[in-house]
Amino acid sequence: MPGNIVLIGFMGSGKTTIGRLLANHLGWSFLDTDALVEERTGLPVKEIFARKGESFFREIEMEAVARVAAASRAVIATGGGAVLSGVNVQRLRQGNRVVWLQVRPETALKRAGIAGDRPLLQGRRVKDIADLLQRRESYYAFADLCIDTDGKDAVAVAGEIEEALKTWLASLS
Repeated sequence: MPGNIVLIGFMGSGKTTIGRLLANHLGWSFLDTDALVEERTGLPVKEIFARKGESFFREIEMEAVARVAAASRAVIATGGGAVLSGVNVQRLRQGNRVVWLQVRPETALKRAGIAGDRPLLQGRRVKDIADLLQRRESYYAFADLCIDTDGKDAVAVAGEIEEALKTWLASLS
């Protein structure tokens, strides 16, 4: 039975950074669905969107989610839109604890928009991001735990997650 911590949330919420820290502290593996998609296609996410489109990306992402959801004792960082699929949500919930890393639109743009590698943020203003985030919030609401990441460093957030899940983590032993 899986026993993973799944990190969901909008682009720039810190899923990858926090996930790596948390996995390292727990002695678990770290899995990132975007990295698996890139590995499978040989292309960065930005190029997949540009060349093949979002629907192609979502298909490959679904395969990646199926793969990571079957893992055990892993911290999993999902792509920001992975929860748009009910099938993905069902897989991610099965025997795992799902943590929604919340972020304000201004912070998401600052963290994720600067690199220019997030196709859905390209050329967007804070208002556009706020609208997209608002449309996605209901998709994130199934999480077992919600953590606000604004104004916190990744180490603090990882510690907050571990503390909140300590009883569940102890039950896995």
